[in-house]
Amino acid sequence: MKNYKLLWGDLHSNIHHNQINEMEKWYEFAGEVTDFWAVAYYPYYMRKLDSGLGIEDIYDKEIREADWEKVLEFCKEKNSEAGKNGNIPVFAGYEWQGSGLDGDHNVFYLGDNNGLFVPLRYGELCSILPLGEAIAIPHHPAYALGSRGKNWGTHNPDYSPFIEIYSSHGSSESGYTDRHMQRHIHMGPRTGGTSVFDGLINGHEVGIIASGDNHSVPAMYGHGLMACYAEDNTKEKIWEAMQKKHVYGVTGNRIKLKYNIGDAMMGDKISSRASYDHIIETEAGDAVDRIELIRNGVLDKVYTHSGKWEEKEITGEVTFKFRAEFGWGPDLRIYPDITMKKWKGSLNTSGEIISIEKCWTSYGQKLIWDKKDQCEFELATYKTSQSGKWMGPSPVTTESFIFEIKADIDSDIEFTIDGKNFTYSVRSILANTQLISFEEEARKLSKERFGFDEFYRNDNFHHNAYKVLIHRGTPEEGYKVHWETVTAGKKKEKDFYMVKVFQRDGNIAWSSPIWVE
Repeated sequence: MKNYKLLWGDLHSNIHHNQINEMEKWYEFAGEVTDFWAVAYYPYYMRKLDSGLGIEDIYDKEIREADWEKVLEFCKEKNSEAGKNGNIPVFAGYEWQGSGLDGDHNVFYLGDNNGLFVPLRYGELCSILPLGEAIAIPHHPAYALGSRGKNWGTHNPDYSPFIEIYSSHGSSESGYTDRHMQRHIHMGPRTGGTSVFDGLINGHEVGIIASGDNHSVPAMYGHGLMACYAEDNTKEKIWEAMQKKHVYGVTGNRIKLKYNIGDAMMGDKISSRASYDHIIETEAGDAVDRIELIRNGVLDKVYTHSGKWEEKEITGEVTFKFRAEFGWGPDLRIYPDITMKKWKGSLNTSGEIISIEKCWTSYGQKLIWDKKDQCEFELATYKTSQSGKWMGPSPVTTESFIFEIKADIDSDIEFTIDGKNFTYSVRSILANTQLISFEEEARKLSKERFGFDEFYRNDNFHHNAYKVLIHRGTPEEGYKVHWETVTAGKKKEKDFYMVKVFQRDGNIAWSSPIWVE
């Protein structure tokens, strides 16, 4: 297997007409949390009829073409600087919906000088797009056929090499799966016949990614993220990896996942043989619960990691991960003017910080990590992640980091948060989840606003307090798994295998399939 780089990106950052001059801000944030980015210009808006009814429609040609020219100019400028001073490559693209009969697709280009096309049907769109230089990626496919769910009957693999299995909308894995698809109630519910598994089971060869969709910032935590294995972090090599389907998707945590059958990697196709040696390696952001090997849409084998490491005694030096989550705070119904809090803090260890994963959901975040035993951070948390778009808010209100640290089991992790010091032993972090509640500040606020700071229970103070959640940590043995298994024979003319990784905290990773023909 080649020495591929694992790169992270967001292929569904919708930029609306009223945000067209904010691309620089989005790009700067993307540079903090991704290895590459794409502008998915959204040429639609809510048009009010004379009767007062609002309907989603496409902007007039003059408006969308002016916006599109700005997108192209922006991408040209940024790509001329890609690879220098931390600048990342960016793809120019737009959302295409047509008549709704074929499902929504995001169009992206390898180059920065192509057009924005708005035919009503997917087949016509493909006939216009330059072969090999453009892709059209289906998203939220599990909505109803004819109502912007994926139409597999018109699918063209030359233009749609992979599909979005998870996004802000939820999971489109199948019409019957473990993750909800309920954010946009008006577009739902999810159904069968249009989902990712429906396409795969019917013989379509599509890779799998996840990405946001009308979220507030690029790579917004919890709204889906794509990974790709590319030879280098250039537009050309990333494009090559996407065309080869060397991609996968995660719901939130950046779960590192390698899946091979022999020398073939996810996205590849191999000839049939007597048996197949499956090799799965994963490094999660929390404890791995289980890994499913799926064959033709049905669970074929499962490896359960829960229960294999928890009772082992840990002594001496330990490498572990834990998540620190910041947010909560005053209820907007009681304190409507308090919508945001700025945090300033640091983490210190007598050991070594190995990695820090940014689980960010909004602007205003900063990490300074230039010492092996210390980092500093500034955060801004909001009571809602209102996107400013008619799609409305998401229920995310927190910002967090996943720290990976190597330290002695009997040493301490020291937090300083807004001038206050908090010390936790490594042993206690690995034992259970712990909460910091700034209840005294909430009590003072209640006294100032309402003259109320005493009651026989603390609901009014605890419920309105800012909080920091120190999630239970996991030693390396819990979040790193190497699993090898063997399957035999062939069940259909063309089988597909894929892997699904479950973390203990509910995060999921889906590999692209490997096909056997």
